[in-house]
Amino acid sequence: MHFKQFYVGCLAHASYLIGDQDEAVVVDPSRDIDMYLEEARNLGFRIRWVLETHLHADFVSGHREIAARTGATIAIGCQAEAAYPHRGLCEGDEIRIGDVRLRALETPGHTPESLCFLVFEHAGDAEPWAVLTGDTLFVGDVGRVDILSSRLPVSELAARMYDSLHRKLLILPDGTRVYPAHGAGSLCGRSIGKETWSTIGRERQMNPALVDRGREAFVADITRDVPETPVYFLHSRDLNKAGPRLDAQREMPPWLAPAAFAAKAQAGALILDTRPAAAFGPCHPAGSLHVSLDGQYASWVGTLVKPDQPILIVADRERAEEAVTRLARVGYEEVVGILDGGCERWRAEGMPVDAVPQVAAETLAPGDRSPRRRHAPCARSALGPALEPRSRARVDDGVRDRLPQQHRGERLEARRLHGRAQRRGRHGRLPHGRAPGRG
Repeated sequence: MHFKQFYVGCLAHASYLIGDQDEAVVVDPSRDIDMYLEEARNLGFRIRWVLETHLHADFVSGHREIAARTGATIAIGCQAEAAYPHRGLCEGDEIRIGDVRLRALETPGHTPESLCFLVFEHAGDAEPWAVLTGDTLFVGDVGRVDILSSRLPVSELAARMYDSLHRKLLILPDGTRVYPAHGAGSLCGRSIGKETWSTIGRERQMNPALVDRGREAFVADITRDVPETPVYFLHSRDLNKAGPRLDAQREMPPWLAPAAFAAKAQAGALILDTRPAAAFGPCHPAGSLHVSLDGQYASWVGTLVKPDQPILIVADRERAEEAVTRLARVGYEEVVGILDGGCERWRAEGMPVDAVPQVAAETLAPGDRSPRRRHAPCARSALGPALEPRSRARVDDGVRDRLPQQHRGERLEARRLHGRAQRRGRHGRLPHGRAPGRG
């Protein structure tokens, strides 16, 4: 058996390719599918199956893309109600890859349709070699139940999660390897460990979320101190349920001269500056939102910007495609242009710019205050209010105001839980309190 974990650090996302003889299966694939195709090609495997542990909310899956390019069958939990061609899997259903067996366990909680997959290295094995736990069980944590990927009450999902953990996963042998869909930094958990795999025995001993104090205590704990659900989670969930469009249907946005770029900004497009802080500070188009590629880029954009907002990108030329691709990973595809010539050409052609003075932390003495943001004299000329400086608070308020109507009830439920936790005297964690990797 060939088993490989693929890890996308910017989303703290783990996916898997399992092969035997001349066949392979990919589990929870990223939208960047070339890495799976290359691995299969190099080892002489034909990808026959794409398995999803659930309808992901934090990234857009590559399931349809793999199926289109390889002829593989997509399989997902029978409760998913997915709109694309697929096979629904229920408790005990098995898939064979060479001599390897994968058996579905229905483990609702994170979402109603969640599955885990037992991996048996040989067809006749009585005990599993590993379990792929999706977003049900992480290293040092369990999946959140408040992501609101369904209309079920959070308390009901929490109760189902308790049963899935204690009646399905924790009865497995201690030596069973645990391979989750996420690592540290993912918003699908609250305190995921830095390791990307574990064993059932280790989690039984070390995972605080698995200490059995009874169902009621578990429900109370898992619905307490929950961070707010980012805007893009609901959008990505819906894309994964409907089936995201294929790569061939997505074109690279055009490079725009400053005048054309400015015209689109005046028409309502958001300017997203993706350069490092050292480049953004001295010069950037007035009114830009700065989210550097050198960090959890896609997650932050998905937190601050609504999914259907037209976006204009400022990026170093060699990283422009990366900026677009990483947005597509979370379903943000309304990129309408990239600034040609960068901020230097923008400024040379008389367009409004801003600057943010940079101060090294080690140069500050106790009591010093950081310098205030200064706007260039031309910041309010020519292009008018569309490109005048905006505060981050205004961006945040705009996201909340423009949230699609069908999701507002879900967001209000998340806020209700968050507010209840605060009233109990427990402060919710910041959504990006832990942010290793680049995204």
